[in-house]
Amino acid sequence: MTRWQSRMAALCAVGALFGAVPAGAAADAGAAAPAPKLVVLVSVDQFSTDLFQQYRSHFAGGLRRLLDGAVFPNGYQSHAATETCPGHSTLMTGDRPARTGIIANDWYDFRGPRPGKIYCAEDETKGTYKAYVPSDVHLKVPTLGERLKAADAEVRTVSVAGKDRAAIMMGGHAVDELWFWKDGQGFISYEGRTVPAAVTAVNEAALAEIAKPAKEYAEPEWCKAIDMPVSVERKDDVLTVGNGRFARQPGPKAEAQWRASPAFDAAIIDLATRLIKDMKLGHGKSVDVLTVGASATDYIGHSYGTEGSEMCIQMANLDRTLGKLVAALDATGVDYVLALSADHGGNDIPERERLRGMPMATRVDDALVSENAGKTVAPLGLNGAELLFGGANGDIWVGPTVAGTWRQKAVADTLALYRADPQVAAVYSAAEVAAAPMPIGAPDSWSLLDRARASFDPSRSGDMVVFLKPRITAIPAKPATYIATHGSPWDYDRRVPILFWRKGMQGFEQPLSVETVDIMPTLAALLDFKLAPGEVDGRCLDLDGAAGDTCAAATK
Repeated sequence: MTRWQSRMAALCAVGALFGAVPAGAAADAGAAAPAPKLVVLVSVDQFSTDLFQQYRSHFAGGLRRLLDGAVFPNGYQSHAATETCPGHSTLMTGDRPARTGIIANDWYDFRGPRPGKIYCAEDETKGTYKAYVPSDVHLKVPTLGERLKAADAEVRTVSVAGKDRAAIMMGGHAVDELWFWKDGQGFISYEGRTVPAAVTAVNEAALAEIAKPAKEYAEPEWCKAIDMPVSVERKDDVLTVGNGRFARQPGPKAEAQWRASPAFDAAIIDLATRLIKDMKLGHGKSVDVLTVGASATDYIGHSYGTEGSEMCIQMANLDRTLGKLVAALDATGVDYVLALSADHGGNDIPERERLRGMPMATRVDDALVSENAGKTVAPLGLNGAELLFGGANGDIWVGPTVAGTWRQKAVADTLALYRADPQVAAVYSAAEVAAAPMPIGAPDSWSLLDRARASFDPSRSGDMVVFLKPRITAIPAKPATYIATHGSPWDYDRRVPILFWRKGMQGFEQPLSVETVDIMPTLAALLDFKLAPGEVDGRCLDLDGAAGDTCAAATK
């Protein structure tokens, strides 16, 4: 290691205690490299650090390439609302949900144009909750792509994902191409957009694939050690997981099974690579920005859990699929930077966790399910419809028909109900969360109240927020569909890898905790796009070996 590298490593270690190297800390480290011509961010839905660390020694494709760059294994979706929409809202804005306004996948708004439940990525003035119109209107802050475009009209932004909320939250309000999967139709966009040839080709191939039987995926040798059937009793059947191969027969469930398999990511990456080639991304006068949401890992985690052969096979195929993206990027011949992270982590099914020596792992008690909890406070004049939940972990709203002192009593009694429950770790009123200061310092040291504060928006958050104890799965016994989930404030849901790669970068690994909100200002610094101090929640991460200090003069 050179003297310069030693000095930079020391600065990185100190700066990482606070999530980043302070701007200007090493301004003398050398001249900045030219800005890349293409910025690519991949989000792997439900890709926890636990999964990353478990399988990293087997990566040989796209993830192997990223391991040769800057590796931050302890990235944090530092907030408590570890769901798809809030997590994706942090990645390209540099802001936590308290600032993005995306406090959950869903929330209740009793004062808006359509009082009731709201989806994070809809325009409720144009549809119903079940038949919503996808939109970016709820995202309160700009993404990096739209900041760049506002400064330079030649910048092009493209966002592709398996879920609308992933594509929209990473793309933002000004996107040249925005495509996400809709069952029965394939990849779609906002109404009125011209459909590129790439979208037509991928849709034809994907829909044809769904309509025919699928062979089993090969199981890598290193997956066989965890190949073990586990039974989960569901509402209408007993499901066996843990030894699956994603075989599929045509029928009404074929598309859902296809989404919960490596084939879904293959289609998403196929579309992204076609758009790279057809649009000649990186070859324009200005920088281009591409965000990609690989969604299959999340569907597999929900459907099979995170620790069986299904997820092992998915990790092997995800690595290969990302290898195709890397090959397509290499083929452009342009200078690109590739980053990868996740919107949240995930927890395995409690049935398998207990077999592995976790006796505390269980499913949420029926008493905590919203309609049942509402009945418990029925003497207050409430019923199940009046106590409204964002989820067993998360916000709770008292319905709008309860007002005045009755409302205060309803909140107080519901708080007491949850605080007395043995499955509940903590519950805070909206007033308690609002009064807490915005957290600072290393995210792995934050209290539960800190995590709640980072997710809190006074105009959208509930009357209270409840957190179940670790390893309590927020899906009741005998689930109807999904058997595993995320959404808790615990590190298995918060902790995700953050990886950067650029040609010529000197690889290194920084083990201390950072945040996903640090991704955006780091990419901005690589582009020499300066942000004002405090303009975003995140801080620049120094990418040692990227031809000088990444974060020198990162602020204007």
